[in-house]
Amino acid sequence: MSFFSRLSDIVSCKLDELVAHQADPASAMARIISEIEEGLAGARRSVAAAGNSEERLQSERAERQKQAAWWANQARQELAADHEDDARQALMRKKETEDLVAGIEQQIAAASSTRAHLTTTMRAIEARLAEARRIQQERLAQGTPVASARSETVVAETFPPAVDTTRAAQIEAELEALKRELKK
Repeated sequence: MSFFSRLSDIVSCKLDELVAHQADPASAMARIISEIEEGLAGARRSVAAAGNSEERLQSERAERQKQAAWWANQARQELAADHEDDARQALMRKKETEDLVAGIEQQIAAASSTRAHLTTTMRAIEARLAEARRIQQERLAQGTPVASARSETVVAETFPPAVDTTRAAQIEAELEALKRELKK
Protein backbone atom coordinates (compact mmCIF):
# COMPACT_ATOMS: atom_id res chain seq x y z
CA MET A 1 0.00 0.00 0.00
CA SER A 2 1.45 3.34 -1.04
CA PHE A 3 1.03 6.18 1.41
CA PHE A 4 2.03 8.92 -1.01
CA SER A 5 0.96 9.37 -4.59
CA ARG A 6 2.67 12.75 -5.09
CA LEU A 7 5.53 14.68 -3.53
CA SER A 8 3.06 17.30 -2.36
CA ASP A 9 1.33 14.59 -0.29
CA ILE A 10 4.60 14.02 1.55
CA VAL A 11 4.92 17.72 2.35
CA SER A 12 1.31 18.29 3.35
CA CYS A 13 0.48 15.16 5.35
CA LYS A 14 0.30 14.82 9.12
CA LEU A 15 2.55 11.88 9.90
CA ASP A 16 1.20 11.26 13.39
CA GLU A 17 -2.36 10.98 12.09
CA LEU A 18 -1.28 8.80 9.19
CA VAL A 19 0.51 6.36 11.49
CA ALA A 20 -2.16 6.44 14.20
CA HIS A 21 -4.70 4.77 11.90
CA GLN A 22 -2.44 1.84 11.05
CA ALA A 23 -2.65 -1.62 12.63
CA ASP A 24 1.16 -1.77 12.95
CA PRO A 25 2.41 1.82 13.46
CA ALA A 26 6.10 0.84 13.56
CA SER A 27 5.87 -0.98 10.25
CA ALA A 28 3.80 1.83 8.77
CA MET A 29 6.40 4.38 9.84
CA ALA A 30 9.17 2.33 8.24
CA ARG A 31 7.21 2.22 4.96
CA ILE A 32 6.50 5.94 5.17
CA ILE A 33 10.19 6.70 5.67
CA SER A 34 11.07 4.48 2.74
CA GLU A 35 8.57 6.28 0.50
CA ILE A 36 9.78 9.70 1.64
CA GLU A 37 13.37 8.63 0.86
CA GLU A 38 12.26 7.56 -2.63
CA GLY A 39 10.47 10.87 -3.10
CA LEU A 40 13.53 12.75 -1.88
CA ALA A 41 15.76 10.87 -4.31
CA GLY A 42 13.41 11.83 -7.14
CA ALA A 43 13.33 15.44 -5.97
CA ARG A 44 17.13 15.54 -5.89
CA ARG A 45 17.26 14.17 -9.45
CA SER A 46 14.76 16.82 -10.56
CA VAL A 47 16.75 19.63 -8.94
CA ALA A 48 19.93 18.37 -10.60
CA ALA A 49 18.22 18.11 -14.00
CA ALA A 50 16.80 21.62 -13.66
CA GLY A 51 20.24 22.95 -12.70
CA ASN A 52 21.82 21.20 -15.68
CA SER A 53 19.18 22.67 -17.99
CA GLU A 54 19.80 26.15 -16.62
CA GLU A 55 23.57 25.76 -17.08
CA ARG A 56 23.11 24.47 -20.65
CA LEU A 57 20.93 27.46 -21.49
CA GLN A 58 23.45 29.88 -19.98
CA SER A 59 26.19 28.30 -22.04
CA GLU A 60 24.07 28.56 -25.18
CA ARG A 61 23.32 32.23 -24.40
CA ALA A 62 27.04 32.96 -24.02
CA GLU A 63 27.76 31.28 -27.35
CA ARG A 64 25.01 33.26 -29.10
CA GLN A 65 26.28 36.50 -27.56
CA LYS A 66 29.72 35.74 -29.02
CA GLN A 67 28.08 35.14 -32.40
CA ALA A 68 26.26 38.48 -32.20
CA ALA A 69 29.54 40.24 -31.42
CA TRP A 70 31.19 38.42 -34.33
CA TRP A 71 28.43 39.58 -36.72
CA ALA A 72 28.79 43.18 -35.44
CA ASN A 73 32.51 43.02 -36.12
CA GLN A 74 31.85 41.48 -39.54
CA ALA A 75 29.49 44.38 -40.36
CA ARG A 76 32.20 46.87 -39.39
CA GLN A 77 34.72 45.13 -41.61
CA GLU A 78 32.33 44.96 -44.57
CA LEU A 79 31.43 48.64 -44.23
CA ALA A 80 35.11 49.59 -43.94
CA ALA A 81 35.66 47.73 -47.23
CA ASP A 82 32.76 49.69 -48.82
CA HIS A 83 30.54 46.57 -49.00
CA GLU A 84 27.37 48.18 -47.68
CA ASP A 85 25.04 45.33 -48.73
CA ASP A 86 27.27 42.76 -47.01
CA ALA A 87 27.41 44.96 -43.89
CA ARG A 88 23.59 45.17 -43.93
CA GLN A 89 23.38 41.36 -44.19
CA ALA A 90 25.81 40.97 -41.28
CA LEU A 91 23.73 43.37 -39.18
CA MET A 92 20.59 41.39 -40.03
CA ARG A 93 22.31 38.21 -38.84
CA LYS A 94 23.46 40.05 -35.69
CA LYS A 95 19.85 41.10 -34.99
CA GLU A 96 18.59 37.54 -35.55
CA THR A 97 21.20 36.26 -33.12
CA GLU A 98 20.25 38.91 -30.54
CA ASP A 99 16.61 37.81 -30.88
CA LEU A 100 17.72 34.25 -30.16
CA VAL A 101 19.58 35.51 -27.07
CA ALA A 102 16.42 37.25 -25.85
CA GLY A 103 14.45 34.02 -26.23
CA ILE A 104 17.14 32.04 -24.43
CA GLU A 105 17.13 34.58 -21.58
CA GLN A 106 13.41 33.95 -21.08
CA GLN A 107 14.09 30.22 -21.01
CA ILE A 108 16.87 30.78 -18.45
CA ALA A 109 14.48 32.76 -16.24
CA ALA A 110 11.92 29.93 -16.45
CA ALA A 111 14.57 27.28 -15.76
CA SER A 112 15.86 29.26 -12.79
CA SER A 113 12.35 29.60 -11.39
CA THR A 114 11.74 25.88 -11.87
CA ARG A 115 15.02 25.01 -10.15
CA ALA A 116 14.17 27.31 -7.23
CA HIS A 117 10.70 25.76 -6.89
CA LEU A 118 12.08 22.23 -7.02
CA THR A 119 14.77 23.12 -4.48
CA THR A 120 12.12 24.45 -2.10
CA THR A 121 10.09 21.28 -2.53
CA MET A 122 13.18 19.13 -2.00
CA ARG A 123 13.99 20.96 1.24
CA ALA A 124 10.42 20.50 2.44
CA ILE A 125 10.73 16.77 1.76
CA GLU A 126 14.06 16.70 3.62
CA ALA A 127 12.31 18.36 6.56
CA ARG A 128 9.48 15.83 6.41
CA LEU A 129 11.99 12.98 6.36
CA ALA A 130 13.76 14.43 9.40
CA GLU A 131 10.39 14.68 11.16
CA ALA A 132 9.51 11.08 10.28
CA ARG A 133 12.86 9.88 11.58
CA ARG A 134 12.38 11.85 14.82
CA ILE A 135 8.93 10.30 15.29
CA GLN A 136 10.39 6.88 14.66
CA GLN A 137 13.24 7.55 17.11
CA GLU A 138 10.76 8.75 19.74
CA ARG A 139 8.71 5.58 19.31
CA LEU A 140 11.87 3.51 19.74
CA ALA A 141 12.76 5.43 22.89
CA GLN A 142 9.26 4.69 24.23
CA GLY A 143 9.80 0.99 23.62
CA THR A 144 7.62 0.65 20.53
CA PRO A 145 9.04 -2.25 18.48
CA VAL A 146 10.88 -1.49 15.28
CA ALA A 147 9.47 -3.07 12.15
CA SER A 148 12.68 -4.01 10.36
CA ALA A 149 16.44 -3.84 10.31
CA ARG A 150 16.13 -0.97 7.81
CA SER A 151 14.24 1.05 10.40
CA GLU A 152 17.02 0.52 12.92
CA THR A 153 19.53 1.75 10.37
CA VAL A 154 17.44 4.84 9.69
CA VAL A 155 17.19 5.65 13.38
CA ALA A 156 20.92 5.18 13.88
CA GLU A 157 21.68 7.83 11.25
CA THR A 158 22.82 11.27 12.35
CA PHE A 159 20.08 13.79 13.09
CA PRO A 160 19.37 16.17 11.48
CA PRO A 161 20.20 15.03 7.94
CA ALA A 162 23.17 16.67 6.27
CA VAL A 163 22.45 20.13 4.88
CA ASP A 164 24.21 21.87 2.04
CA THR A 165 26.85 24.48 2.88
CA THR A 166 24.74 27.42 1.69
CA ARG A 167 21.90 26.38 3.95
CA ALA A 168 24.29 25.76 6.83
CA ALA A 169 25.68 29.28 6.38
CA GLN A 170 22.16 30.71 6.38
CA ILE A 171 21.36 28.84 9.59
CA GLU A 172 24.57 30.06 11.25
CA ALA A 173 23.84 33.66 10.21
CA GLU A 174 20.32 33.41 11.60
CA LEU A 175 21.66 31.90 14.83
CA GLU A 176 24.13 34.79 15.21
CA ALA A 177 21.33 37.30 14.61
CA LEU A 178 19.24 35.62 17.33
CA LYS A 179 22.19 35.74 19.72
CA ARG A 180 22.61 39.47 19.09
CA GLU A 181 18.90 40.01 19.58
CA LEU A 182 18.88 38.17 22.90
CA LYS A 183 21.85 40.19 24.22
CA LYS A 184 19.92 43.44 23.79
